[in-house]
Amino acid sequence: MDKVEALKSLLPGKVETSLAERRRHGKDEGYPEEGEVLAVVYPEGVEDVQRALAWAREHHVAVIPFGAGTSLEGALLPLGEAISLDMSRMNRILQVRPEDFLCVVEPGLTRKALNEALKGTGLFFPVDPGADATLGGMAATNASGTTTVRYGGMRQNVLALQVVLASGEVLELGRGVRKTSAGYDLKDLFLGSEGTLGVITRLTLRLHPLPEHVHTLRVFFPGVEEAAEASYRVMAAGLPVARLELLDELALKALNRHLGSGFPERPALFLEFHSSTREALEAESALALELMREAGAMAVEAAKTEEERKKQWEARHQAYWALVHLFPGHRFMITDTAVPLSRLPEAVRYAQGLLREMGLTGNILGHVGDGNFHTLVPVLPGEYQKAEAYAEKLVKKALELGGTCTAEHGVGLRKKKYLPLEHGPALDWMRRLKALLDPEGLLNPGKVV
Repeated sequence: MDKVEALKSLLPGKVETSLAERRRHGKDEGYPEEGEVLAVVYPEGVEDVQRALAWAREHHVAVIPFGAGTSLEGALLPLGEAISLDMSRMNRILQVRPEDFLCVVEPGLTRKALNEALKGTGLFFPVDPGADATLGGMAATNASGTTTVRYGGMRQNVLALQVVLASGEVLELGRGVRKTSAGYDLKDLFLGSEGTLGVITRLTLRLHPLPEHVHTLRVFFPGVEEAAEASYRVMAAGLPVARLELLDELALKALNRHLGSGFPERPALFLEFHSSTREALEAESALALELMREAGAMAVEAAKTEEERKKQWEARHQAYWALVHLFPGHRFMITDTAVPLSRLPEAVRYAQGLLREMGLTGNILGHVGDGNFHTLVPVLPGEYQKAEAYAEKLVKKALELGGTCTAEHGVGLRKKKYLPLEHGPALDWMRRLKALLDPEGLLNPGKVV
């Protein structure tokens, strides 16, 4: 029997082999290359995952876990014969425990679907990468987003995991408590592993109370460097800001064209404060504005309604697609560096100057409250190597400043070459862990390490 037919026989009604699906699962949203997988498997429970892995071991075919396909670094591209393990049918909420501020979910559930289901509980799940990614995929890349400065990313909000190893063994990692000192923290080993160590089949997530009072601002500056300096001053003051995002003039120009937003086309900080009392909210906002004016703020706009507030953050989440539409026919390099907060103005200044020096167009935006910013560089397909050279110089500068090559997008294929620079001999231990947990190299081979 042909091995694909054997897979279909093993998992009836759960295997798709159409060319369109095989191609859709052989790419992500940001990597320039595409491929196609041998087949797409849609497991509906842990036993299906185990069956698919048993088939993969028997036929020596790689397995690439798949969430929503919104990753950016090439983690989904098959490097040889592989099947895609699409977790979208495992999308149930298994438990919601408001009294414990947690829930238990399957990996194919998306973050928006979870928050929709939490309405009425007074709680929400805060990690907000923009894309409506699956929670399993977000854990696999250790995703973060606009609210990370206040609530943390996936690593801070995943309490426990169920993981299936390449051998088919099921591990329960972590506990549904706020802290534990019981042995090695194996749970965190799988967060950010991009499907190279195991398949996540269940997550226990930390939930947070919805804020009673919210204040949302847009503050505009004469230049990107002044905006970066202002963000540092806000963070250095210890203000409990919930969102602190930088958008440069090109980003706002693209958003105005794409969404008809009407923003002033100059560098801006988008901020949000969450508080339990209005008095605290007003005091924190006033101090932040004073600090930003000292750094050169020119104008301030406040979101006056809930609808305006939602539109502001939707615009921030649409910044990538707005730039894509502004440069049709181009490919895009998306950088993901982060540096210590005190070095952020220097890093932003370097990134902007390097664009000019290399004759490139690009915009700068990011979660500057975390020291993390992205540069989106559009180039014609024949000039992609120029964008790659820009990214390499920017990564080396970030590492020189004590930062990282990737703060939230993960490694995939694109960032692999930087890991020796960032980790040194520790990278060999990562490889040993990979070999220990996946000795046959079946789980998303060639990625990360």
